[in-house]
Formats: sequence, structure tokens, C-alpha cells
Amino acid sequence: MAAAAAEWSSQEQRATAARLKAALSAGGCEDGEAAAAAGELRALLERVLLPSSSSSPWSPGEAPPAEALPWCRWLLSGGEPWEGFVASVRAYDPATLCGLVWTANFVAYRCRTCGISPCMSLCAECFHLGDHAGHDYNMFRSQAGGACDCGDGNVMRHEGFCKRHRIKSSSEVPSVPKDLLIMSELVLPQFIFYLIQYLREGYNEPVLDLPSEKDLHKVLQMLEPHISFLEDLTKMGGAMRSVLTQVLTNQQFYTDLSSGSGENACVKKSHEKYLVALKGSGLTFPEDKLACGVQEPGAGASSSVVQGFSGGKSTSGQGDSSDEEDQDGSQGVGKHKRVKLSSTAKDQSIMDVLKHKCFLEELLFWTIKYEFPQKMVTFLLNMLPDQDYKIAFTKTFVQHYAFIMKTLKKSHESDTMSNRIVHISVQLFSNEELARQVTEECQLLDIMVTVLLYMMESCLIKSELQDEENSLHVVVNCGEALLKNNTYWPLVSDFINILSHQSVAKKFLEDHRLLVTWMNFVSFFQGMNLNKRELNEHVEFESQTYYAAFAAELEACAQPMWGLLSHCKVRETQEYTRNVVRYCLEALQDWFDAINFVDEPTPNQVTFHLPMHRYYAMFLSKAVKCQELDLDSLLPDQEMLMKLMVHPLQIQASLSEIHSNMWVRNGLQIKGQAMTYVQSHFCNSMIDPDIYLLQVCASRLDPDYFISSVFERFKVVDLLTMASQHQNTVLDSEHERSMLEGALTFLVILLSLRLHLGMTDDEILRAEMVAQLCMNDRTHSSLLDLIPENPNPKSGIIPGSLSFESMLSAVADFKAPVFEPGGSMQQGMYTPKAEVWDKEFDPVMVILRTVYRRDVQSAMDRYTTFLKQSGKVHGNPWPPYKKRTPLHPSYKGLMRLLHCKTLHIVLFTLLYKILMDHQNLSEHVLCMVLYLIELGLENSSEQESDEEDSAGSQERCHDSWFPGNNLVSNMRHFINYVRVRVPETAPEVKREPPASTSSDGLAASQNSGTAQVFSLVAERRKKFQEIINRNTTEANQAVRPKTSMKWSAPGATPQLTTAILEVKESILSLLIKLHHKLSGKQNSYYPPWLDDMETLIQHENPKYLHGDGMTAVERILLKAALQSRLNKHIIEEICRKVTPPVPPKKISPAEKKTLDKEERRQKARERQQKLLAEFASRQKSFMETAMDVESPEVDIAMEIATAEQHVSEAVYDCVICGQSGPSTEERPAGLVVLLQASSVLGQCRDTTEPKKLPTSEKEQIYPGDTCAAVYEARLATLQQYFKDSSCLQSVSIGWEGGVYVQTCGHTLHIDCHKSYMESLRNDQVLQGFSVEKGEFTCPLCRQFANSVLPCYPGNNVERTLWQCHSNKSMQDLIKEVEELQEQLGTFPSETNLSKEMESVMKDIKSTTQKKYTDYSKSPGSPDNDFLFMYSVARTNLELELVHRGGNLCLGGASTAGKRSCLNQLFHVLAMHMRLYSIDSAFNPWKKLTQLARDENLQMSNEEQPEVPVLYRDVSSLLLIQILTMPQPLRKEHFICITKVLFTLLYMQALVILSVKCSTEDRMTWMNSGALKKNLSNAKKTWEVLLSHVISELSKGKIYEQEETEDPAMDSTSAWCPQSIEIYLQQFCLPFLRITSLLQHHLFGGELPSCQEGEEFTVLANCLGLLSSFQSSQFSSASCLDWSVPPFDIISQWCSELVSFSNNHTKQVKILLIQEPKWDLPRLLQLPENYNTIFQYYHRKSCSVCSKVPKDPAVCLVCGTFVCLKGLCCKQQSYCECVLHSQNCGAGTGIFLLINASVIIIIRGLRFCLWGSVYLDAHGEEDRDLRRGKPLYICKERYKVLEQQWVSHTFDHINKRWGPHYNGL
Repeated sequence: MAAAAAEWSSQEQRATAARLKAALSAGGCEDGEAAAAAGELRALLERVLLPSSSSSPWSPGEAPPAEALPWCRWLLSGGEPWEGFVASVRAYDPATLCGLVWTANFVAYRCRTCGISPCMSLCAECFHLGDHAGHDYNMFRSQAGGACDCGDGNVMRHEGFCKRHRIKSSSEVPSVPKDLLIMSELVLPQFIFYLIQYLREGYNEPVLDLPSEKDLHKVLQMLEPHISFLEDLTKMGGAMRSVLTQVLTNQQFYTDLSSGSGENACVKKSHEKYLVALKGSGLTFPEDKLACGVQEPGAGASSSVVQGFSGGKSTSGQGDSSDEEDQDGSQGVGKHKRVKLSSTAKDQSIMDVLKHKCFLEELLFWTIKYEFPQKMVTFLLNMLPDQDYKIAFTKTFVQHYAFIMKTLKKSHESDTMSNRIVHISVQLFSNEELARQVTEECQLLDIMVTVLLYMMESCLIKSELQDEENSLHVVVNCGEALLKNNTYWPLVSDFINILSHQSVAKKFLEDHRLLVTWMNFVSFFQGMNLNKRELNEHVEFESQTYYAAFAAELEACAQPMWGLLSHCKVRETQEYTRNVVRYCLEALQDWFDAINFVDEPTPNQVTFHLPMHRYYAMFLSKAVKCQELDLDSLLPDQEMLMKLMVHPLQIQASLSEIHSNMWVRNGLQIKGQAMTYVQSHFCNSMIDPDIYLLQVCASRLDPDYFISSVFERFKVVDLLTMASQHQNTVLDSEHERSMLEGALTFLVILLSLRLHLGMTDDEILRAEMVAQLCMNDRTHSSLLDLIPENPNPKSGIIPGSLSFESMLSAVADFKAPVFEPGGSMQQGMYTPKAEVWDKEFDPVMVILRTVYRRDVQSAMDRYTTFLKQSGKVHGNPWPPYKKRTPLHPSYKGLMRLLHCKTLHIVLFTLLYKILMDHQNLSEHVLCMVLYLIELGLENSSEQESDEEDSAGSQERCHDSWFPGNNLVSNMRHFINYVRVRVPETAPEVKREPPASTSSDGLAASQNSGTAQVFSLVAERRKKFQEIINRNTTEANQAVRPKTSMKWSAPGATPQLTTAILEVKESILSLLIKLHHKLSGKQNSYYPPWLDDMETLIQHENPKYLHGDGMTAVERILLKAALQSRLNKHIIEEICRKVTPPVPPKKISPAEKKTLDKEERRQKARERQQKLLAEFASRQKSFMETAMDVESPEVDIAMEIATAEQHVSEAVYDCVICGQSGPSTEERPAGLVVLLQASSVLGQCRDTTEPKKLPTSEKEQIYPGDTCAAVYEARLATLQQYFKDSSCLQSVSIGWEGGVYVQTCGHTLHIDCHKSYMESLRNDQVLQGFSVEKGEFTCPLCRQFANSVLPCYPGNNVERTLWQCHSNKSMQDLIKEVEELQEQLGTFPSETNLSKEMESVMKDIKSTTQKKYTDYSKSPGSPDNDFLFMYSVARTNLELELVHRGGNLCLGGASTAGKRSCLNQLFHVLAMHMRLYSIDSAFNPWKKLTQLARDENLQMSNEEQPEVPVLYRDVSSLLLIQILTMPQPLRKEHFICITKVLFTLLYMQALVILSVKCSTEDRMTWMNSGALKKNLSNAKKTWEVLLSHVISELSKGKIYEQEETEDPAMDSTSAWCPQSIEIYLQQFCLPFLRITSLLQHHLFGGELPSCQEGEEFTVLANCLGLLSSFQSSQFSSASCLDWSVPPFDIISQWCSELVSFSNNHTKQVKILLIQEPKWDLPRLLQLPENYNTIFQYYHRKSCSVCSKVPKDPAVCLVCGTFVCLKGLCCKQQSYCECVLHSQNCGAGTGIFLLINASVIIIIRGLRFCLWGSVYLDAHGEEDRDLRRGKPLYICKERYKVLEQQWVSHTFDHINKRWGPHYNGL
């Protein structure tokens, strides 16, 4: 029966369905009937849906019956046609939501102006139907898939909804009639149940971890149509979705169908499989374990979430787990140390095996088991517009969350799976209302935190930080796949997403237990990826784990932190902050205990990861800034603060060590870490909180302790001695300087940075922006990227991104994208305004934010440039001192650092050392020292009572370095003697302390150095509270030494002795001496207030704002004087004493030597500069001439054949051997040329209307109107009716695939060239060209080339002779021409020259494809070659004409001045063309110049006739005539040929004219002309000639059927004599232009310039057609010069047409040469907005394979749509773009890549990325559409592209070429 049911015909199926539906919907009659029908239906479905052999259990691979779906369709529709049913259900759709679901790679939109959630996205249709003009939106390619939010008010604002989803009222939608969906309600539960059956049946537990993906994949493929069927149902709209929701969530259906208790064997079996699959789903272990009340996670403890159950006990052992899933054995270390987790989970359900209560739950379960198949995901998401479903599904998803995590960890395709998970979760958790509901009802937060914790637990290892042996701390192992592959990100991203909702975040912050758990989670990352400094060997293997570590801290710790912080903005939230801070401190305390931390960090170790410190710091900052909390109430005791500062300070010192190359043996990755730590995406979660935390510690700890800690951590304590020599026990001397700079720079940053100490958000944004702009001009997008966002998910991309734009316009000017002729394209850039450089440039901020040290230098250079341009400073300016934002009162203590003796001693020592020129000090050190002094003066407590000072110092210590703590008073304190510890070798040891302080005494002690200040370090170790006597110095006049604390570092060399140094300086006196030293003059400092009392009153003196070190010293002295009268007097006092000379003034002979050396060096340097400058300017002028492709006017001074007249022979310079000489037969010289096939000419069109790129189905491009198509059609028609050989001489080819020859103008000997090529061949370096194919670059200008054109040995003297006019008559000349043509060209003797000419001819031929050279009917006929050769000449002349803009009005020399190679080219062509003799009977010359005798006419009957003269292309005839003459040609012969051909051309014009005008006109002209026939000048007036033509042609059928044909032949407009004259001139112009160019190239001479109107007369005159130049009443006919009686020859020509017309009336007119007005070649016109192109093409399917290509492209020459790299369209290993470039452009293709907005050029075998012609509003390209901002055409760029295409200069201008191997 079952088999039978399956085989029913569709009619029967339909009838059954209709009958059942009727029975069921009747319902009213007898319930029994309905029940019977329902039973029948159930039985029917069971038969249809299960495989045929239903009696026996089926094998998993067996497919569902094919009949199932048609049956279901009939049943659902109740026997109606399916389409009708779908339409009627759709009618009841109250669609207020779009809900369109898409998968990865779909193009969607995101509008930040309309979005409430940052994840909001819209499908293209909704976006374009909504109004988003002027909004901040972008287009993006979906990574994970998504769904359209249009209509969802929870995610976006109503204003952004599109037209379709604005209607909100559901009242308009009628209610669904009951019987419409009655069948669905009965059929669907069965259908879904059977789907689940198949899923259960197909699943097998993976055995021993062998992946069973293949089987799963098979099952899914089998079920694909069924899931698609469900998906189609969801698309029927709201009515059907609510039925589905009902079915999926109804628990009754589920228990009825799936309990497995039925009698059906298959169902039973599948139920068992289901139970097995469920086993591993909980987070606990099988029941027997639970019984003991002890739980033992296995080695990998796949995920025992919260070890909590009835007893609440929790122990962690290392027992083996019996659960087969869990033995993925993680690292051994993980076994020993498991963290105990809190055991009181509120929610028992996470623990247990999952229990399913409805279809939806089990469907999701299988979706997870099968690793989220795309179809299932799409089906589940398509249902979301249904509100009930959305809630049910979200709860189900949360219920399965732990299971998702387990599956994800085991998955082999974790990337794909992650994307699919997020695809679902982002739809659920972005909705605040929903998230809140699930948090309350399902413990969402608990589940998430617990699941995250367990996920990380599987990869913990013991931390080696601090105490390697006994550490109890565990951290994540960054080498594990879980971290390396970012497997955790779906879970973390969900967590961040729900924390962005205020209501959820509040719950989290209120829940103490959750906070504790979360801190536990964060502690796993504290101290991960520990670096140990390699001291001996370089590491063998550089681990790249740091990527994983930084990503993990940012994503798993920092982003949730920013999420929480965004909700702690107001006073009311104080409690939350207190909670976080409290648990943070507890966790930190535990951490210090776990790693056994006492007081000193282990040396040579650093970790950049301290997330707990950073949590603490950021919450502190928020508390003070936004919540008005008292800082001290949140701070721990002093001891804890001392511990807290250690690790962040360690990082700062390590940064300095890394930059000083002390970690080189650790490889590059350590530099990578140092850069990442400060990089823009990380800095505000890493370095900023660290520095802030240090600032907090510094403001609360003893300043002397803090300062000494800093110097000790930076290892420069030993350097801070006044002695000139010292021993540093911890640092090599080459690192000392940079470490000292590092320490001082760190102090400056610490003391002057105000990011968290009082700046407002706007000030921060401004400071960040200024810092980035000062380093370099930036594009808008890179600026957005470089400014650290406060990762606050609510605010779009940038904190208040509206203020970003206004701030940008306040600090920067926009530089529009400029264009350089070199082809390198600039982007639109922002550059700082002048006043920003003047007032806001802040070197401290720049140093903090630079990833590369060179950026600091770059900022300083730019600052210097600005100062020089504005004339403010001329020397070498120092970084300016910038006023700071005032400190927030909570942090006032920070300034005590500037007023502590320790710092003052350091500053004094360093000033002294700099003055004394000790080693290892730099300008940077001085700069920082002065900066610190200035900071101290700016931030001193104003009052200066000496009593207070002395009182303060009494109880502290008795040293007499400085009396007090205030910098202002300490500055003037004189220090006389200092005791120093020095090595015995030091110069100080030898001498007694001087008795007097005479000046020579000072000079004598010039080498002496400083005292060991810091015995302090030893004390610091003893105990921080008693900072003891620093008395290594004695400032009382007594010279008697006192005992001093001696502390020698472990391992220090003991032979240090004590010496006493006489100093007698104060900080002020040192500063003044420094001023003298810097200026190099004595007494250079003069107190400014002595002249001008004002200076003491003015507060900001602009004079001191910018300047060098002297300015800085002056500024400081002025500030010191301002702050205290005493200082002022002392400064005056010091200046009064004539200061003794600065130490190194006595010059020893040795020093003199070095000085001389210096001077000599200096001079040498200057000379070198001069030479270089000269060289550069030479090179520049050469480059301008040689490379200037753009401006044709430049005349290059290269001696080519057109050299000055008086030189007897052309001389060529060989650019390889450098010799000059003539080109000879034996040793020919040649021009470097590039031969390329070109179809540019073929793209000319006869309208000036530009062709547009099609952007809709309606627009199409027809290639028929191009020049190439017209000429090709013409040749084909001629070949049909006339003799082939004659046809091939009547036209030119090369419109497509013609060969264009261009040169850079440089010459070389051909033998030199051969050896050059040989050397290139042996050169192993990868060139961008193929030497095998003869490609090379010009040895001089590096222009790309591929052949050498031999120069014909020419003699210039003869040329001038030939140019003088002879008086021979026209008849004689014609005869001469004929005779010269008769001489057969003999092949010249085998000279080198002729060989080269032959080889270049081969090159020319092989440049283009065979199809462009073979037009003859008999392949390989010599006529082909003949045609090809003169066409090459034609192509080059025509192209030159195009480059000149299509006419010769400009005159002047050839395009590129003397860079033309046409003369040489003609010689080569002529030599080859003379080898072909034209049979004298067929020579067109005779037909043009002699009247035929009758017998000739009779011959033509036997075979096809020759082409009538009037059908021949005159320009082609010209080239044939010229090139078959012996070279060099005489000018008189040239003129003769021109005159003869002009008469033919003129006649062609008249013939066409006669055909064009109407019958009446024709009669009128015929008669009026006939009357004038006997006038004297009859043969020079067009009327007479026209009338003769008309009367001759009337003999044939040429004018017949006129009226029936198209009236568009201008017949409507009457022709007046004026218009005829204009027509004739226009018709003849193209020929005159070509001829003039030819004459110019053959004989030299300038081309005259003229107005457009008189081009005809000027050219005719230039060609010698016009004897005298007449302007009044000029008639074109006056140029005619008849050599034979005109009327006879005209009659003869016309008779050929007449005889042809008798047989082929139609063709006669078609073949007449209609010389259309060809417009210049243009690329297609592109639309203004890129979106127009993108929307049409990115979904367009390929014409070959009708799939949508992955990389669509469109040809900008002809508009063809092609697949880039598409394998579908490959033909014989050529991909489509390459093929198209050969067919459309003879090897040159210009393609716009649709998905990247970039243009790519294919030239032959190479390609290059050209750039984009679409820029965004900020003048930037958007390659690959990554940013997705709206793009607009940049007309200038497009013009440049077109220019390069027309002028064939792609090869020269674009530099980055690569081979494409036919794969594009």
C-alpha cells in the first residue's frame, strides 16, 4: 500500500487532498467523519514520508522518498494549485518586519544615524527604499550572515524604515479564514517529526574522535529539499509563520509523536540514537559519578560547568573521566592545577543533560550537533519575525548554550561554525527587551559567564611569572587552538552584545557572585604570554602566540569592561563601581599571593597582559571623572599601592629596553608586542590604563621612593654619578643612553599626560587627532582608524562621531587629491592648520602614540618645516613646551614628584654631566631634563617661605644636597663639594681637592664628574618608610669626609675609591653656563628684565614659544625669576660675574687634530652637497624632457635624423657605449622602440555623443557604430564583388590590432643592444618583463621597450637639395613616378643593416595576432603582407593625428618633438614593400594618370573586376604610392603624387554629393553646371565637375529607387553652394591631414598652425596644392591640378561604377566612401555614483555559465561583462579577462573590478592595478569596498586613464606590473 501511495499520479494526489480537506474543514457534520479523515491523513503521511521498506528499520544512508514533497504540497493546499495557495496565504501577511535572512558575502547596509544597536543592518532593497540621504551609512559584505532589521523598532529608529515597512497598524490585514490553513496544522507536525527522525537516524557518535563529517554531510544533502521546503513556507508570510510557531512550540505534539513508545520500529530505533546523542550534552558526567557526590573533571574536562549539586561540595581531582567525549587530553600542566570555582550555581539546568519539550528544542539540538548547517540556520532565522517564536527560540538557544560551546570546541570547522552561531545570536541578543527577559527568566548572565569560564578552563597552564616553582596562579596557554584560532569569539561577542543593554549590565554589576566569577575569569589572562629575555642565544623559534594573547585580552577582557563602563556614567551608579573595584582589589591581592610576590619583580621577565590592573584603573578613572566618588575611599593601603605599581612600571621599562635593542635575541616578535601595546586599537585598553594607574600610585606614594624606583627599574642608577666614569652592573654601556632617555621620557609622560586626569572627552579627541596629524598628513579613514575609539558599543564607531567631523575641520585643512603625471595618484589628505602647529603641537602625546620611533622624528621635521616657512625660527627647533589641562583635584599629589630632593639631585647631576661633556648623554636627555624643570616651575606651590622648607627638611634628613623640597628654592642652592665613588682609574682620584676655587682650578678639573647620589637604592630595599640620609655629599665648607653608606651592587667590582669633587654650582648657574655652551659664546645670557620690566609681568611671551635649547633655557630662567625675587637676584649676580670659560677651551694638540679633521670633514661634506645638488638638478631636467609624456610641446635635445640642417650626416649617440657616430650599413644604430598592437583607432565613433556604461537591463551597447566595424564590413563587401588582390589595396587595415610604434628617443648600436640583452638574460634578478620575448628597458631612461628600429644611413645635405622646387611639368613628374615604381626593388646586399630591418619587420608582424593580418581569401598571399605593411604606416599616422586632438590646427613639430620614429619606420616598410612588384597593368597610378584604351575594358569580363577607382581609399593609395618608390623620395615626386590623388578624392566627394541630394536638386545642378562648361576655369569649378559627374552616372542605375529608400540621406535639406563648399572641404580634410603629417615626417619642416576654419586652405598651401594663398571667396576646386583632360578621366572612372551598378544596384551606394566624421576614441562614460554600477553588476549573472561570478568585471572600452579569474569561462587555459583583452583591445584591456572599485590594466602578458576613479567624499579610494562609503567619480582621474589609453603609455607610467599567466 505504501509503495502504491508513492506512485499515485498527481491527479489522484490532488483529489485525495481535496477530499481530506473538505472532510476536515466541514467538521460540523459528524465529528466521527473528521476524526476518520484525520486518521487517514496520519496513515497516509506516515507512508509517504518514511522510506518504502517501513517494516524493517532503515539504514542511515537511505534517502526519503522523492514523492514526499509533492504530496505535502497537495495536502497543504488542499488540492489547489500550489502557486495559488501561496498567493492566498500571502494575502494575510501583516508584514511589518522585513526579516530577510542572508548568508556570508551578501552585500548589506548599515546606517549609524538610524541604528539603535550597532549591529543593525538592512538589505539593499530596504536601504534604497528608505531615505538615508546625508546619513552616516556604509555598505558592507556580511562576514557571518545576518538579517534585515527594517521595521524593528527595537534595533533602529522609525525614521529609517523603508516605504514597505512603515505601516504599523495590523487592523488593515484581514483575519485568516479557518479552513485556509487547517491542513497545514495537521500535516506540518508530522513533516517536522519525520525531518527530526532522519536527523536522529543519520547521526552517529564520532568513534575515537574520527571526524564523521562525511556522513553528516550526506545526511544534510539528502534532507536539503525538505529543509528548503520549510524555508519556503516561512516566506509565505505571517499567517503561515504563526502556524509553524504553533507546531514547533507545542509540547503536546512533541510528546505524542516523539516519545519513541509507538509501535513503529524505526521510530524506536531513532529514539534510542537520540538518547545516546543527548548523553554528552550536559555539563556533568554520567549518573554513577554523581552518586558519590564527588566530581572529577578529566584531563581535558571538556566542560564541567559549575561543580555544584545537592551537596554543594566541590573537589577537583585528576580522576579519569569515563565520558568518551572528554578525552581530548589538554596539556599535562593543566591537570595539576585546576581552579576551584564557586559551587553554588543558581541554575541547576546548566548542569544536567538537556531535556527537550518541543520540536523547536530538538531541532536546535540537531542543528548544533550537525554543526549549524546553513539551510537550518536560515530556516530558524526566517521564523524570527513571529514574536512568540522569537521568545521561544531565544529561550531554547540559551538553554543549549553550554552545549553549543562544547560542540564548538570540538568542531573541525570552528570558523564556519562561529560565524553561523553569531549569525543567530546577534539577531536574538541585540534586542534589549528580549535580552532583559531572558536574563530574568533563564539566568542568561550566569550561563554565559559559567560557559566562558569552562571554555577557558580547558587550556590553562601554570603561570611562570615571578616565582616559577611555587606559583599557584594559572593562565591560559596562548598556543592552544582555542586561543590561536579565536574559537571563543562567538561566546565573547554575545557577552559583549548583551552587556551593551543597560538593564542587563545593571543586573551583572549588582550580582556580587557573578562579579567574583568574572574576576576569576579575567585572572586567567593576567600575566599570560610571559616573555623571558634571552641573554645568550637567539631564540630558535619565534612564537607568534602574542597575536592570540593581545586579541584575547582585547576581546575577552577589555571589551566587556568598556561595555560595563558605559553604564557607569552618573552618580546613581556609584554602587556598581564600588563593587567592581572591591572585587578587583580582592582578586589582585589573591594574584599577588598566588605568584608569591614580595617587593621586587623577577628581572628579565615581562608580560604585557595585566587585565585586572586595567579593570581597576579604568573603574577608578570613571569613578572620579563621572561619579564624583572620592578617590581615597577606593584606594588600598600603601603597601598594596607599592605592589600595584610594580608590573605596569616593569612594562614601561621593558618597552624602553626593547627599543634599546636589549631583547634582540628574542626575535622580531617582541618588537611586535611592544608596538601592539601602544597601537591605536589597543592603546586605550593597555598603555593608557597602565600609565593612569602609575599616576595614581605616584600621587599617593612617597615621591622619593617612586622616583628612585623608576630609575632603578630602568637600570640607570649607576649612571647618575657626577664622576666622569662609572661602572654599571646591570646595563651595557651602549644601552645606557637610550635607557636614560627612556626613563626621563617616561617621567615626562607620567607628569604631563592628562588623559584620565581632567581632560574632557572633546579635549582628548582633539589631542589624539592633533598628535596623529602632526606625525603625517592622514586620509580620513586612516585617521578614523588611528584615533583610539572608546570601545563603547552604543556610540557607533567613534565617541560621538558627529563631533569627529567638526573637530577635524577645526584642527585640519583638507588637501584635495592631486594628480601627478607620473601616474601615482594621491588620496585626499588632512593636514594640520598653522595655528595647530603654533599652539597645539604636543610632542609628549606624539611620543605616547607612535608605534614606530621614526614617526616622532617625522613630526619634529614637519614642525621644523612649519616654523621655517612661517619664519618663526631658523635654527633647529626643540620640541615645544605645551601648557597642560589643569589637574583634577584628586590627583594633585602627582606634582609632589617634581618637588622631591631625589629628582632635584638627578636633575642637578645630569645638568652637570651635560655641561662637562660626559659620555652617553644626548640632546634628548637635556631636552627632557629642561622639560622636567619647567614642569616643576609651572606646578610649584606659589608661596616660598624658607622657614617652612627648613622645618620640613629638619625631621626628614640631614643631607645637605638641598635644604628643602621646593624646586624654586632648590634651584638657587649652591653645592660646593661632592663626594663620589669612582673606579681607581678615574682622573678624579689623582688630585687633592683644590684649596681655592680659582678659575684655573676649575679648568683643571674639567674632566671631573659627580657623586654617587643614590645610595638611596640600598635604603629602598631596607624599608620604604625610612628614606635615609642621602649624605654622600658635603655642602659645608669642610672638606673632611664623612662616613657614607656604601652599597655595592652584587657582583660589582670592588675597586671603587672615594674622591671629592669641587662643584660650586647651583641649578641656576648650571643653566646659565649651559646657555653659554649652547650658544658657543661667553656671556650670551643677559637677563631680559634688566632692559624691559614688562617681561616679568607678561605671562605668555610668544617669543619663547618656539625655539632651540637656548630659548628653552631662557624660558626657564625667566619663569624662575618670576616665581621668586631671590632667584631673580641670584641670576643677575651670576651674570654679573664674568663667567669663566666653559671647560673644554684649552685645546690639546690631539684635540686640535680632531678639530681640524672635523673642519675638513665639514668642508668635504659641503662640497659633496654641492655636487649632489648639481647632479640632482641635471637629472631633474633630463627627467622632465625624457619622461614628459603629457606635454607634447617639450622639444627634446636628442640628435635624431632631423638634426640641424648644416650637419652633413646624422650622428647618433649610443646610450650603452657612449660613442657618437653615423649609422652605417656595417654598424647600424637603432632607436629604442616599443611595438604594441592597438585597437584604439577602432573605437572611434561617428557621433560626439559619448557611450555610457550600461547600468540597467534596458541599456545596451551595440558595437556596430565603431570605426573598426565599419571598415571591416566595407572590406567584406568589396571582397564579395571584386578581385581579391585589388580589394586588399583599396583599404587600410589596422583599425583593430594595428601596430603602434613609439620610442623614447634614445639610440644605441645594434650590436651593443645584443650584448645588453645577453646580460639581461643572465641576470638572475626577477624583472617585470620577459627578456626571452625581446623585452627590455631603455638603458638610459628605463622606459619599457621591445625592439630596436634601425636608423637608415641618411645624408642631410641631400635632403635640403631635394626640397627645392624644380620646374618640371606635371606630365614629366608623373612619368618619372611611374618609371621609379617600375624599377623592381632588389633586396639590398646582405648587410647588417638589412638583416636588422628584416628582423624588426618580423617583430612588427609578430606584435599583433594573426587574425589582424590575414584578410586575403587565399591565406598567406603576398597581398596580405603588402596590405599589412602600408597599414602600419597608416595606423601610426592616424594615431598621431588622434594625439594631436584630431586635427592639425596646433601645427608645430610632431607629438613628442623629435621623439618620433616614423621616418625610420617608413624606411623599413619601404624596403620591404619594394620587394612586391605591382603588375604594371594593375598599378592604380596608371588608372589615375592615363586614359585607358578600349581593349582594357574588355578584359574584365573573364574574372571578377578590379575595384573601381572611386571606391578606393585615397589615403591608402597615397601610402602605397609613396612606399613603393625608391627611398629617399624627392619632394617634387611627393607633391606630384599628392596632386594626382587629390583629384581622385575630390571626385569621390562629388559622386557622394550627387547621390546625397534629391532628384530635383540633381537636375538643377546638372543643368547649371553644363552652362559653365565652356568657361576658361571650367575644370577648376565644382559646379561644372558636379554636373559632369551627374550626367555620367545617370547612364547607370545608380540614382534609381531613390525615393523608396531612406529619406535620411540629407535629401530633405536643399544644398546651397555654401553648404556644398563646406561639405567638400570637410570631406577632403582627413586626407590632407594625413598627407601633411607624412610630408612632415619625410622632409622635416614645421607644420603651420591655424584657426579651425582655415585648416583646409593652410594645409593645401603647405602641400603645394595651392599655388597662391587666396582667402577671399576661396573655392576648394581651385586646388585641383589635372594632368589629363578632366572630363575624359571622370567619364572613365564613372563608367566603372555604371557597369557595376547594372548588376548590383543596392551595393553601389553602400560602397561609396561615406567619410563619416570620426570622433576621437573615448572610454565609456561612467555614472556619477558608484552604487549605480555596483547594484547592477554585482548580482548580474555571467552570460556563459549563468552563475553570478565571484569577481565580476566590466570592460571600460566596450562595456562587456566578464568574470575575472572565472574558471567557468576559461577557454584553452585563457581566463575571460585575458581573452577579452585580446579580442577587444588586441592585448590591452581596461577593466573595472565591480567588487573592488579598482581598475586593472592588462597589457599583453602582464597586468597592473591602476587605481580607482571613484573616490569618497574625503577624496579617498575604497579598494575592495572595505569601508563601503558612497563613492563618486573623479573626472580628472578618469581623464588621465583615458589619456594613457589613447597615448599607449600604460607601460611607461605605471610601475608595478606582474605576469598574469592567463589567469585573470
